[in-house]
This record gives sequence, structure tokens and C-alpha cells, in this order.
Amino acid sequence: MPSATVHLLRHGEVHNPAHVVYGRLPDYHLSEKGARMAEAAAADLARRVQDGDRIVLLACSPLTRTRETAAPVARELGLEVRTDERLIEPANHFQGLHVTGRELAKPKHWPYMLNPLRPSWGEPYKAQVERMAQAVRELARDAVRRGGDGAQAVAVSHQLPIWLTRLSAQGRPLPHDPRRRECNLASLTSLTFEDVDAAQVPEVSYREPAAHLYPGVNQLPGS
Repeated sequence: MPSATVHLLRHGEVHNPAHVVYGRLPDYHLSEKGARMAEAAAADLARRVQDGDRIVLLACSPLTRTRETAAPVARELGLEVRTDERLIEPANHFQGLHVTGRELAKPKHWPYMLNPLRPSWGEPYKAQVERMAQAVRELARDAVRRGGDGAQAVAVSHQLPIWLTRLSAQGRPLPHDPRRRECNLASLTSLTFEDVDAAQVPEVSYREPAAHLYPGVNQLPGS
């Protein structure tokens, strides 16, 4: 019964002065504070290794902001970064737009707002959970193959897919209020599998190593 933990690391703050839904758009880089958040997360993980944890794998979404968040983790832990498309931000009809009440009132958007429980404006919640679950389980098994029982992996991803993965793991409904997500910038949502080969519910824990950098940050739900 080999066990493993996968830490889902959300990227740091993004430079986004226009406050658009950047989604899968290229070249949205971490802000100066976002880079410090990534360093804080990397330092937290490095301390865990110093305390005896065996973090042996590092993966990230292919987007710029996650790759930049993964970079200090790779440096601190001496790991190569594996890019995994399954960790990517969901597709979104509103990508590239500054979403305001006036923008949402335009008739061209109405067909995409018919079913917020799916949701109708982007990749379905269930589809996000399925791809994330596959990636997480694969990372857990690969970590065990590389580091043995109790080995760990880090996967740098985005707020919504991480939050949905947690909701699913805890047996909670996937439709939710975006303002109530517990998945802050550069936070770590950790999933521990007691047996990576069994179909079982992982234990979930959460922490915010960059919390001291949150004051003054303007966050967009789902960013």
C-alpha cells in the first residue's frame, strides 16, 4: 500500500493592469509581488524537504504564469519541470475581456450564461475534475516509483481546477460561489493518498505560505 502526496500549487499574482480574464492567453507574467509569492512557496517546500519530506517530482501547466511560479521551486528542490496540459486553466468565453455588468448585458454573451451550474461559459466542471484527477493520480504513482512509499510531487496549476479537485475529493458539489474559494495565490492544496493504487478519497490539507503578501492584491475570481 504505497502512499504519496501531491501538492497543488496555485500560481502567484499576475501583472494584469487591465483586469481582464486572461484565461489561456499567452504572455501573462507574474507581477513583482507574484514572483515573491512564488519564492515564498518554494521556500515553504524547501523547508519541508529539510524536515524530511521527499518531494521528487515537479509538474506545471504550460501557461506562462505557472511556469514562472514553478521556476523557483525547481531551483530550490533541484528538480526538472514536467509540463502537463491537464493542469491548464479552463477555456472561458470571457477570455480577454474586462467583465463588468455593462459587458455582461450585451446580448452576444447571453447564450453563454444560461447554465452557471455547468458552467455554460467554459469548460464543464466535471471535465476539469476528470483531467486534474488523472494528472494528480499519475503524479502520485510516478512519485512512488521514483521516491518510494511516502514520496511527494508538486503540480503548479490554477485556482478553478485546483478548487474543483478539492471539492470533488471532499465529496462536495462542484457548482459554487467563486468568491468563496479557499485557493489563494501561491497557496498549496495537498492531497495525500494512503494507497496510490486504490480508488480511495485522498486526505486534503491547505496552507498559504505567501499570505504575508496578500494585502493590497486585487484578485479576480478564477484567475
